[in-house]
Amino acid sequence: MPEPFPGTGTAAAELLELDRRHVWHPYGPIPGAEEPLLVESAAGVRLRVADAAEGRRELVDGMSSWWSAIHGYNHPVLNAAATEQLGRMSHVMFGGLTHEPAVRLSKRLVDVTPEGLEHVFLADSGSVSVEVAVKMCLQYQRSRGRPRRQRLMTWRGGYHGDTWHPMSVCDPDGGMHDLWSGVLPCQVFADAPPSGFDAGPDPVYAEHVRDLVALHAGELAAVIVEPVVQGAGGMRFHSPAYLQVLREACDEHDVLLVLDEIATGFGRTGMLFASEHAGVAPDVLCVGKALTGGYLTMAATLCTSRVAEGISRGEVPVLAHGPTFMGNPLAAAVADASLELLLGQDWQAEVRRIEAGLRSGLAPARDIPGVTDVRVLGGIGVVQLDGPVDTAAAGRAAVREGVWLRPFRDTVYTMPPYVTGDEDVARICAGVRAAVAASAESGPAAGAVAR
Repeated sequence: MPEPFPGTGTAAAELLELDRRHVWHPYGPIPGAEEPLLVESAAGVRLRVADAAEGRRELVDGMSSWWSAIHGYNHPVLNAAATEQLGRMSHVMFGGLTHEPAVRLSKRLVDVTPEGLEHVFLADSGSVSVEVAVKMCLQYQRSRGRPRRQRLMTWRGGYHGDTWHPMSVCDPDGGMHDLWSGVLPCQVFADAPPSGFDAGPDPVYAEHVRDLVALHAGELAAVIVEPVVQGAGGMRFHSPAYLQVLREACDEHDVLLVLDEIATGFGRTGMLFASEHAGVAPDVLCVGKALTGGYLTMAATLCTSRVAEGISRGEVPVLAHGPTFMGNPLAAAVADASLELLLGQDWQAEVRRIEAGLRSGLAPARDIPGVTDVRVLGGIGVVQLDGPVDTAAAGRAAVREGVWLRPFRDTVYTMPPYVTGDEDVARICAGVRAAVAASAESGPAAGAVAR
């Protein structure tokens, strides 16, 4: 592996001190309350870290870098795609111009996503793709002569990003954005869907959702939810049947259905898209995270011809959104290569293998005091505690096991790269169990919400 900076002791200490003084990390204070690990390089499923005290060591990544690096790190196919594209151009504006990587990626996305999604808007990040989806829905309704339809409906327990409109449809109490209560747009919230992927649909809850859509239909532009798995809102799983309920209710009242598959898309739940568990196709779809295999930031918002044509026939016949780096050729080339790599192998067998390893490896965590649930779906394994995780104690325990995890709220969870071997899956599970036990021993950490 390369040597990005000499030695480990003094150089590492200097970098960490500069980091503490100047770098603002996500969901963290200034200066940082915890010292981050210093990553030198990464390959396969391993992060090579350095610090002044212990020198270099390798950690198995149980997080896929926030669920994006599904092929692991330094993958030769993705490296080659990036290198080849760099030799042509790294970026060119997308207004008035186009290029092969964006066109090929858009066509591939149309081909692999649920039926009916024909048009692709390439965005900067997952949160921006949700912003674009909201703008699409609001403008569609306005173009249809229904400008009063300005609100969104969702269910509690969700998370859709940290920019403005996405924050408004995150859980208003536990969604990390309660600071902005009273400032964000006021949306319509159904109760959180009952837990359990395999649980049959609760008819009372289904009626609750239908009634809420009917009650607010005159002011709703769209319903937006994360299908099957609610990610950063708590790693909760729910029955796919509720997506069918939403689809039927939206159709009945001419409300658009937006599915946020930023976390679940590209195989994470065992299907290429989580909505396939229900056989449901949305009007608008958001994807991101794993889209580029964790190499570069890029997301996409797809919509049906009905939505696109509705906007195009309106008083403002364009979607007024155009990021500087929209359709970035470098990111698009890597994204297309990542999807070709994924679809060119038996990815479902790999996800099933990881699922089996997580089920067996996390099952003993049920016996740890304070654990209320252990659940696994596809390449997602979650251990839920009866209170907030002591993230510092849990993280240190995982690192001692040679594993990188990032617990949050009341969960210690893992979403490993699809290339993670059986021995490393077992090691990740040992890291999760150690993190849970360490958190239980240290006592509750009040208010722990950091992602």
